[in-house]
Amino acid sequence: LITVPAATLLDGNPTNNFLDRETTFNPDGILNGARAITIVGNYAYVCCDAGLVVVGLEDPKRPCVTSVVDAEFLQHPVAVQAQFRYAFVGDHEGLKVLDITNLASPVPVASLDIEDVHNLYVARTYAYVAAGKQGLVIVDVENPESPFVDQIYNAEGEIGDLHDVKLGISNASAFAYLADGENGMHVVQLTSADSLGSAGFSPRPCPELIATRKLAKGEALAISKGLDRDRAVDESGNQIAVFGRVGARPFNLAEQQKLYLRNGAVWRVSDDPLFFKQGPVKGFATPEFSR
Repeated sequence: LITVPAATLLDGNPTNNFLDRETTFNPDGILNGARAITIVGNYAYVCCDAGLVVVGLEDPKRPCVTSVVDAEFLQHPVAVQAQFRYAFVGDHEGLKVLDITNLASPVPVASLDIEDVHNLYVARTYAYVAAGKQGLVIVDVENPESPFVDQIYNAEGEIGDLHDVKLGISNASAFAYLADGENGMHVVQLTSADSLGSAGFSPRPCPELIATRKLAKGEALAISKGLDRDRAVDESGNQIAVFGRVGARPFNLAEQQKLYLRNGAVWRVSDDPLFFKQGPVKGFATPEFSR
């Protein structure tokens, strides 16, 4: 893991736009074979030969390993994405899910067999998996601990060497941008204003191939990611967006955790109308209030 200070690119001074290596971190070779990384708040989740290694970056000049999810659960991980309390990892066996309520120490919770996983992208209640010869595998992760394949899309065989997928929204439509190896780049429309349930939070994708661009040379192996514009804070509560009102700010981490933790445990409620009278069901955290 190499850290490079980049703040000089943001200070408005064009004379100091230079990048230099600051820290090289690989204690005892723990990060050998590093091939994918996702920054989750103050942590880096690194896919490498050892599995998924969590590196604390609260002080970027002094990284530290906080935990490792090893071969007991992960087999040669190649990609990792995080969303709220869960991380989704692609490995040689398929899609694996980790509970990251404690960002420093992920806990394995679920797995789903998928062949030929190269990369993945998670958006709301679906994970989009670039699954090589299979094409685009769309996984329902509304309940992250019980994922299932919703559909597999290959555009009648036109998508057959899929290495990467990224999502973007233009106006009322969601699109998947695909790097399909020897087949070049594809654009797949997932939803539109005419899609069933399009006014909802997470309508079911109705994929349709709308554009393809062959490469003159080489193969399409990766797609760059657009700028996220819908997040005010990162997973550790650090503000990452400027608010339009003077003095306004998003919740910090402690304030956020009041919404979903009680006494350090995930707070859940029951469909049982007598829940608050009888007390929480087994395995549920104790509510601090009742109605």
